[in-house]
Amino acid sequence: MMPAARESLLDAAYRALARRPWSAVRMVDVAAAAGVSRQTLYNEFGSKDGLARALVRREADAYLAGVERALGGSGEVRERLTAAAEWTAAAARDNPLVRAMLTGCWSERLPAPPLAGVPSSSAVPAQRRADGPLPSPLDLVRMVRERAVTMLAGPGVSRLETLELARSCELAARLALSCVAAPPPEGGVAELVRAVLPRQVA
Repeated sequence: MMPAARESLLDAAYRALARRPWSAVRMVDVAAAAGVSRQTLYNEFGSKDGLARALVRREADAYLAGVERALGGSGEVRERLTAAAEWTAAAARDNPLVRAMLTGCWSERLPAPPLAGVPSSSAVPAQRRADGPLPSPLDLVRMVRERAVTMLAGPGVSRLETLELARSCELAARLALSCVAAPPPEGGVAELVRAVLPRQVA
């Protein structure tokens, strides 16, 4: 199956989830919305649980890609961390699966696949990856911190400076998570991060 068709199925599942609880989403409807047979859907994902894992994995990957885009912008380190925090709050506001992954709070409307990996007999590499462990909130904070340190630590940065940068990155990520749970007024995420992080982070 072409990757584009897999994406179409995941898009259809995400749209269906926006309209009804996951328990009411039917595989036959997802397949029809994507313009493929139900058998094709099962061949790709194995089961509804496999589809749920693939959907959660895709949204996690998209969230982390957005973090990297924010960190890759221009400007000083503090501003790039601020952009990543703002992206985190916005992604969680707009995407219920990202919000659930970041907070660990899965509503009854959402699929809630176990975070531990499940045995996979899939011949589809993307599905084998989706059947592996899914990120917990702690995993996501760690991944954001590691990406930020990798992207923001310039050449010749000492070990002590790298540790300071890692602390600042984690602080920005955790501030963003607090804004997911209790959203501040518009512009409040940036104000919080700028107020807490030193002007010259690294």
